[in-house]
This record gives sequence, C-alpha cells and structure tokens, in this order.
Amino acid sequence: MRGPHNIWRLIRTGATFEKTGAMAVVLEQVDAPASLRVAARVLGWPFKWLGYSGDPKLPPVTRALTALGPSYIKLGQILSTRPDFVGSDLALQLRILQDKLPPFPTAEARKMVERDLEMPIDQLFSEFSEPVAAASIAQVHQARLVGDARKVAVKVLRPGIARAFARDIDAFYLAARLIELLSPSARRLRPMDVIAHFDATVQQELDLRTEAAAAGEFRANTTRDDGFSVPQIDWALSARNVMTLEWAEGIQMADIDGIDAAGHDRTELANRVMQMFLRHALRDGYFHADMHQGNLKVAPSGDIVALDFGIMGRLDEYTRRVYAEILMGFIRKDYRRVAEVHFEAGYVPADRDIDQFAQALRAVGEPIFGMDASRISMGRLLAYLFEVTERFGMETRTELILLQRTMVVVEGVARTLNPHMNIWQAAGPEVERYIRENLGPRALARDLAKTARVMARFGPQLPQAVEDALRGVDRSRHETPRGPALQPVLWMVGGGAIVGAVWAAISLL
Repeated sequence: MRGPHNIWRLIRTGATFEKTGAMAVVLEQVDAPASLRVAARVLGWPFKWLGYSGDPKLPPVTRALTALGPSYIKLGQILSTRPDFVGSDLALQLRILQDKLPPFPTAEARKMVERDLEMPIDQLFSEFSEPVAAASIAQVHQARLVGDARKVAVKVLRPGIARAFARDIDAFYLAARLIELLSPSARRLRPMDVIAHFDATVQQELDLRTEAAAAGEFRANTTRDDGFSVPQIDWALSARNVMTLEWAEGIQMADIDGIDAAGHDRTELANRVMQMFLRHALRDGYFHADMHQGNLKVAPSGDIVALDFGIMGRLDEYTRRVYAEILMGFIRKDYRRVAEVHFEAGYVPADRDIDQFAQALRAVGEPIFGMDASRISMGRLLAYLFEVTERFGMETRTELILLQRTMVVVEGVARTLNPHMNIWQAAGPEVERYIRENLGPRALARDLAKTARVMARFGPQLPQAVEDALRGVDRSRHETPRGPALQPVLWMVGGGAIVGAVWAAISLL
C-alpha cells in the first residue's frame, strides 16, 4: 500500500499535532534536533487547518492520538513501552492513553460471529448483549451459551480494522525513515525497529486465534498459582475475528471502594499483584505485559483475574537469570555485582570501566533506598538505571524495556491498592526464590544435564565420524594438515567424555 496517501496521512498527522498543541510537547520531550523540528513544522503549521481538533479536555498528545483514530491510539500505547524513544515523561503520559472508542453496532458484531463461526448466532448463544467494552481493535459482548447457559465473553474485531491498520502502518514506516534520515543521532534508538515491533504486535492482535493461544499458554503456566486465575478459552467458538472465553465475575481493580466493600484485603492484594508478575516473568519467562487496572479483576473468592492477552512478554532463560541478579544486586546494595552482571551479559561494551559503572549504579541506588518505604519506586530505579546504561553505551533491548514498562505499571496498580507498600519487600521473596532455584548447585546440575542430552544426540554419529576422519587422514598422509580432518572426531570424543563426566556428577548430587 505504498503511495502518495502516506504523505497525505503524515501531513494530516502533523496538522493534528500542531492544532492540538501536541507537536511542541513531543519535540521537547524527545529533544529533537533542529532538522527534525523544521520538518515537523513543515508538515504541521501550514496545514494546521486540516488537523482534527480532538477532545479539548484531554492532554495534548493524548488528544491528538485519540483524534487520529485506532492505529494512533495503539501506537501511543506501544510507545509508552519505549521511554528510551519518547522520553520518560511522555511515556508516562502515553500510559494513561484511553483505549476507548465508540462501539460499532451489535448487528455487525452478530454478522461477523456468524460468518467466522459458520453458524447462526441463535444456535450458539441464547443471549448476546450490547457491547460491554469497546477498544481500538475489538469490542466485547456478554453472552450465554445455548444448552448449559454458561456466561461467556465474546470478543469481536472491528470491521475493516485490518485494512485501516495496514494503511496507517505504511505511513508510520515512512515517518520512521524520515526520522532516521533527518536525525542520525536517533538511529541508535532504531525507529524502524520500533515500528516493526508495533507492526508485529498489531498483527498478532488482529488475529484473535493468536490471543487465544496466548491466553491458553498463560493459563497453563499459572494453573497452580494460588490467588491468580486466567479465564478458559472456548476454542470451538473462537476463530480469526472472534474469541470466546469464560466470563470473569469480579470487581475491577480500579474500584477501590468496591474492593473495600467486598471485604478484600488490599494490602495482601497489592503484594500478590507484584509477586505474581515477578513469578511469571522469572519462573516462566512469559508474562502479561499490559497489567493495568482495566485488565485485572478481583473475583469474589479474592483471586486476581487477568484479562486481555493481546500484549504478552517473553524472556529467554539467560535473560531471566541476568534480570534476577540485577534486581537482587540492588536489593542487597551490591552495586559491583550489578555492574559485573551487565558486563557478563554483554549489555555494556567491554571497553568501558567497570568500576566507574559500579559507581554510577551506586549513585542510582543509594538515593532511592534512602527514601521512606512508601516512596521507594522500582519504576524510578529502572528509569535511572536506563539513563546510566545509555551513558555507558548500552544498546536498546526491546524485551527488557517491555519488562521495565510492565513493572512500572504493576507497581502503579500495587500502590493504588496500598499507597504505603514497600515494593522491595514484596519483590524480594520472589527474586530470592528464583535465584535459589536457578543459580545454585541444582541449577548447575540441570544445565549440565541439558548439555549432556544435547551432546548425547550426536553419539550414533561418532563411529562413522571417526572412520571418515581416519580415512581422510590416511589419504592425505603426505599432505600435512591433519587438524581440520580430525577436529570433528576430537569434538565428538571430547563430547563423549563430557557426557560421561556430567552424568557421573549428576549421580553424585
């Protein structure tokens, strides 16, 4: 969909940002260079009359993005996960961006359900309500199943949303290219990668089968977590444009008065929100990356119920260990170890001074730990840490920024429940448990066992490899280089020896 419409869309975007006052805010927050400021003004000021006015009650940036439509609302939400790109203050503003739009007609939703599930809707649901929630990509209806009358939530994509997003994403790519062209310093932040990440995230959300799979995986991981639940997906009533899952009764996490009236312990809920997030991120490497109050409920039983699985985060095992060691280093005020972990992981270039880096980390941690417990902020710590690592040449790592952003949101939810919460006391037990189970002797034995299993798979190839190598050496007896021919054999023999040693070590543990 490349073409002149992208330029027109950028002009309309610039005009809207200019008309709402968002242009000046954005340029200031990202500390834009002169060339980028000039280009933004050229796209905005002369065409200001073409811009959308938006809701004057909203802050400028939120007002502009909301006026421009679903794609821009979703882009704003994604950019709120990238404080490295838009700045901490603007990221904070974008986090409160309201993902609420007027619902589309229920009659259209019913038609889409029938088309996707290939059955008349009356044969599927005995009741199908008006929309109970409407967002940028989809809306939700409450329904009852035919037969057992179970209450379910039916999520339906907005008609034509895929085409609308495809059109706008093309314009976003053009804007990212212009930013890289006009601001070489911005290339370190990889604007094209930011839009590619947005594109990939949206593509997942535009196929509700992907969200259903995410919910299923998350539910499987958390089934044994007391006090936390995930609704079950009804796969028979889910397809590309429709997702059906059990209805979650409960009080919205933002309804503090309702939580108090129901007799729930807010202090315990606050601790559990933080601990569950850390448990899922560290233990499973798969966490809910959009845990704001609107996506959390408190069930009558007191369980925390998670909803909306369009944005999920994933961490590989090594990154989880690094992250846990960094958190534990700060909890113990062992800044030298935090610095070593950054260097060992390759997050900071090896040519930088580790002692200076440790000193900079101390300057980050000590002021925060000197605060009253109710003011100790993990989000503030991670924001300061990002500033330090940027100064020492650490490259942007999207998965860690998503983790940071989610932790800040979770911290906000927890403090809403308990303003006097000590975040570090709540986080400590989960981090310590993970380190105890994954960085001690048992973890070493598990790692060695995994290595042994991988290497053992090559065992059947060893005899033939030896024979082929020896024949190669015999043929080339008068041509010196024996090393390369024997390297596979030596590797295999060495591997066999290691396998034996590993299993011997495991048997002694």
